[in-house]
Amino acid sequence: MRGELEGSSVFIRNVREASQTYSKGCFGYPLSGGFLELDLVEAAFLLAHERLDVYDGKRKMTFADIFERASRLIDGFDIKYMVYRDLREGRGFIVKPGSGDYDFRVYARGVLPSDAPPAYLVVAASESTSTDFSVFSGDAAGAEDMGKKLLYAVADEEGDITYYRMEVVDPRGKYRCQSSEVRTQGSLVGDRVFVYDGCGASALRKEAFYGKEWGGVLQLSLIESCYLTSRGELEVTDSFGKKLSVDDIKSIGRHTQDGFGYRYKAYADLRGRGLLVKAGFKYGTHFRLYEDDPDSCHARYLVHAVPASTTAVWPEISRIVRLSGGVRKEILFCRVGEDNEYLSFKWFKP
Repeated sequence: MRGELEGSSVFIRNVREASQTYSKGCFGYPLSGGFLELDLVEAAFLLAHERLDVYDGKRKMTFADIFERASRLIDGFDIKYMVYRDLREGRGFIVKPGSGDYDFRVYARGVLPSDAPPAYLVVAASESTSTDFSVFSGDAAGAEDMGKKLLYAVADEEGDITYYRMEVVDPRGKYRCQSSEVRTQGSLVGDRVFVYDGCGASALRKEAFYGKEWGGVLQLSLIESCYLTSRGELEVTDSFGKKLSVDDIKSIGRHTQDGFGYRYKAYADLRGRGLLVKAGFKYGTHFRLYEDDPDSCHARYLVHAVPASTTAVWPEISRIVRLSGGVRKEILFCRVGEDNEYLSFKWFKP
């Protein structure tokens, strides 16, 4: 079939050939008069499969010609083409070019675009790119508003594609903290607080599994201590016997621990959602979350807290997602801002 390159599209003007191209794979967009307009990624794919000849005026173009022309016209065309080819050729989906923030619309197998809306909106990305978490949030919100599932298709340096499903979630637990009527005394040692009084330690553990108890002594993290002090349940003193306020503890935290401010805000929000929050260091994240009594259930989530506009690189996201999958937990990235937002990334096989 003959296609004619004009700007950033290829047109098939033979009505019979245009109809065949569209009916066998839903390539392109039918135009009045029976013509067919192909996006450059579609045209390159059909040319590579020897189903289309593309002409620029009188000159017949090779695949290299159209691939390099498209790469000059469209940012990230090489990545988009690899993702398109993987979805079409490797996975058998009907794929149509997207618009706005989304590169492709992907339809369920066996479903025609004329019969149903797309199953997925897909964003194509290179593993070497970095993305602001606010962009992730905007993409997820847009897909949710349209009632679609959002996938990120990430191409590595060898051209292999890994898919991640991303959505905004609202984690909730069943454990509601009941404030203790007794204020417990704690002593700051280094960057943690120790409760030596057995009754006080027992009360905090019984209330909401705060800290870790060993030999009758309760060890609290600085974040837990700050939270309990803000609730009026803990009084912390330093090595000189000075009583520390919430602001004092926050100041110590900021000077001794990276990201203490946004990690504390995430912790307080999660506790307020009825979740039991414990350290996530051994899983390579900030927190692990229990929806109920840790003695009767496993942690469901791992949480990594980040400032609202932080920039992430795909290898870091991939590492955390793979690690969480290996321990059968769901990873949430908490965007800490005026209102915290939780983004779920899951490895996904379309």
